[in-house]
Amino acid sequence: MEKTLDHIGIAVRNIEEALSFYVDILNGEVLHRYTSHAKGVEVHVAAINVQGDLLELLEPTNHSSPVARFIRQKGKGVHHIAYRVNDLEQAINESKENGVRFLEDTYRTNHLGRRLIYLNPISTQGTIIEFCDYPNQ
Repeated sequence: MEKTLDHIGIAVRNIEEALSFYVDILNGEVLHRYTSHAKGVEVHVAAINVQGDLLELLEPTNHSSPVARFIRQKGKGVHHIAYRVNDLEQAINESKENGVRFLEDTYRTNHLGRRLIYLNPISTQGTIIEFCDYPNQ
């Protein structure tokens, strides 16, 4: 199955401070902002288009969110790389047939209609990878 780069998630401590770089220096355009209160997510998100590439700035909303833990352990910076697939269920099944493990509790549909799941970093040499699709588009 074809997999194409969808977006890069970037962990930040403060979205307002980070936005100035991505908008003023990289000439990015803020597409939308929202807050996810879903358990195990808990972030403020700013989606930015930089010359056709999508970046998502992720600011934790509490000290126990996964992004807050990530920042404590690794610091600010690239949190995950998301790949768009044609059919998320099929991509999961094909990957599992090849021994890839997933973080099953991360499977969800966000408020934009994007279905997503994270691969277990054990299967990706330590990189946090997201598979996603947009079934309603």
